[in-house]
Amino acid sequence: MSKEKLPKILAIVGPTATGKSDLAVFLAKKFNGEIVSADSRQVYKGMDLGSGKVSKKEMQGIKHYMLDVANPKSASYNVSKFKKASEKAISNILKAKKLPILCGGTGFWIDAVCKNQSFSEIAPNKELRDKLSKQSAEKLFLMLLKLDPQRAKNIDAKNKRRVIRALEIIKGSNKTAFRNLDGTPKYQVLYIGLDMDTTKLLKKISKRLDIRLKKGMIAEVKRLHQNGVSWKTLENFGLEYRFVSLFLQGKISKEQIRTDLLTAVKKYAKRQRTWFKRNKEIFWFDPNKKSSLQKTALQTKNYLKEAA
Repeated sequence: MSKEKLPKILAIVGPTATGKSDLAVFLAKKFNGEIVSADSRQVYKGMDLGSGKVSKKEMQGIKHYMLDVANPKSASYNVSKFKKASEKAISNILKAKKLPILCGGTGFWIDAVCKNQSFSEIAPNKELRDKLSKQSAEKLFLMLLKLDPQRAKNIDAKNKRRVIRALEIIKGSNKTAFRNLDGTPKYQVLYIGLDMDTTKLLKKISKRLDIRLKKGMIAEVKRLHQNGVSWKTLENFGLEYRFVSLFLQGKISKEQIRTDLLTAVKKYAKRQRTWFKRNKEIFWFDPNKKSSLQKTALQTKNYLKEAA
């Protein structure tokens, strides 16, 4: 099938706190769409405030997929599972004659769907995991940096679980975690990227963090632990869950939640930018500019009209 005859989808991407979810809802309402979340933490039940999961009110009646589909106790949801489930969601949306809108900041997962990447199903290796888990996060990251510099560039160096999994894939398949060939495309994709001046972005991140803390983010993490999610697992989820967990264990002060987290989110946003800037097909917009909303709508309208 030629690319022009493939079903059309939207992918709304960009760094954290740029307003991707709001734009997705806006475009879904305007173009009869439904949204597939592409966020590696929003798939987990009970991880709401810390992951920035869209609320029922914020959904404005638009159906969302890939939220609350996994149990955080196991923390075993991966790109392969996401790809399979999200493709099923996209198929259902297309059958309903609606526009699928993939929205999120987990670039690896978005590329897996949009580029139809294939992945080696490397089974967990308990012996290797036990061996690697005895090493420090710093040493594991250096190992990954040597074996797969590209993956190392786009991973949270302190997330031992993800670094160990990347090493497990490399050692189990004798190839780097990211050398997965793109398959035959399944969709035409219009990529819409949101980004802004770094200073403005950091102000938004800071304001958002204060709101989340006020709404009960600490209580959310405490509740997750009480429901059986280990401290180790919570720390491995990174960012908000890592630093609030450290606070609840008495390892850092409440003030450090904010200062340390802001530093970590800044680095995370930088990694996201690095990932998405490689894709030259993305049309970038600054959400702070009043004209951007209408420009994204016009871009989408023209895209849907092409060879319709």
